[in-house]
Amino acid sequence: MEFDLRAAASRAMKENGFHAEFEPEVATELASMREHVLRVPPGGEDLRRLPWSSIDNRESRDLDQIEVSERLPDGRTRLLVGIADVDAFVLKGSAIDKHAAWNTASIYTGVEMFPMLPEELSTDRTSLLADGERYAVVVEMTVAKDGSLTNERVFQALVVNRAKLTYEDVGDWLEGKGPLPEGVRAIAGMEDQLRMQDEATTWLKRRRFEHGALEFDTIEANPVAKDGHIVDLVVTKKSRARELIEDLMIAANGVTARFLENHALPSIRRIVKTPKRWDRIVELARAAGTELPTEPSPVALSAFLSAQKAAHPAKFADLSLSVVKLLGPGEYVLSLPGAAHDGHFGLAVQDYNHSTAPNRRFADLVTQRLLKAATNERPSPYSDQELAEAATHCTQKENDARKVERVMRKVAAALFLSTRIGETFDAIVTGVTPSGTFVRLLDPPAEGRIVLGEKGLDVGDSVRVKLTATAPEKGFIDFVVAASQ
Repeated sequence: MEFDLRAAASRAMKENGFHAEFEPEVATELASMREHVLRVPPGGEDLRRLPWSSIDNRESRDLDQIEVSERLPDGRTRLLVGIADVDAFVLKGSAIDKHAAWNTASIYTGVEMFPMLPEELSTDRTSLLADGERYAVVVEMTVAKDGSLTNERVFQALVVNRAKLTYEDVGDWLEGKGPLPEGVRAIAGMEDQLRMQDEATTWLKRRRFEHGALEFDTIEANPVAKDGHIVDLVVTKKSRARELIEDLMIAANGVTARFLENHALPSIRRIVKTPKRWDRIVELARAAGTELPTEPSPVALSAFLSAQKAAHPAKFADLSLSVVKLLGPGEYVLSLPGAAHDGHFGLAVQDYNHSTAPNRRFADLVTQRLLKAATNERPSPYSDQELAEAATHCTQKENDARKVERVMRKVAAALFLSTRIGETFDAIVTGVTPSGTFVRLLDPPAEGRIVLGEKGLDVGDSVRVKLTATAPEKGFIDFVVAASQ
């Protein structure tokens, strides 16, 4: 009997407290939803003439952002990020909103995707698809060559995405590995647009790194399924195109956080606290010949990571994984106007929320409603208590989502490795918890648990392991520490 991957994904969702299907009330709301006659929002702007573009995965249709830029006479660059106006279609407290508020995000398992919003919305009416008029919440900023930002603004607009581009094609072109993408060639001025955005986001990145932003190159294997079978485990690689979008989104999320603060509205911030296991990070650095300060310092850690990437590029992913695990996950917190709050240790930014992916993350939809309230000079649509509860729930469900994704990666990897029992592999320790010691193989990049010989191991240690068993139905992959040669 063949293993049912989709059933396993649905089961993992339910076991971790997610709603794997939409409630009947959602279908009723969709059926009664009227077609919008799109007009420029009151107090908003008509920006349909601008050469907007999006860069995303090739298969993505739930497009959240589009970008456009303008060179200014003084050498600075004006950047605009258009964010899909999901709130225009999903009313607070509606059945669709309640489903989104519970799941809090779209869950990507590699074999099945569980969207936060019905696909009739997220891949169509609220998606910034090419050539369609759409509502957007626009984040504006002007970036100087030193990476500083001025003229920050948030407003509503009517927009049109002129080119749906892909990370792979744009990344290869920017890196000199591929031709100018056809979607770029077809739009007059689009090549200059992307060059300009690439340059401006380089300025932004350089400033963040001067303040201690951390550079990572982690390996996360995603299963590739075909006809219900796992045919490969692939790793998403960094590229200039991915970094362009990441840097632009980080900047936009800083602008929106400050915008709400300046309008005296509460918000949900995204933070990464000072790492509790800094002592272990110090140990890893010392083993590599670098002495870090005894107190956590993002600037010192950033310099160490950059030096290690330059000196040992082949091993940098393993070091990155260890440091990421030791830093700990991010979390959502209530931020009240004027109150002190933690920043984002990994990004080296003090003001940061999630606002740029409202089709895929509920925290971003909440932020969008707050932004629209501020632009229209209305009070917050949420009480402080509602925001605090939403922040706590979003953090919890993010942790649950990682469990679902991790389980399905293990299910896929267990299936993929089921014919290789008895083989030995090089691995790195990724976690030491009360429930066990976990490792990731270097090739293929699968994760599992050491069931024998784990004593004395810690995060970041390299180890040789032997595969002893797989249980795809549970997502279990068992190893023992291999005997020294």
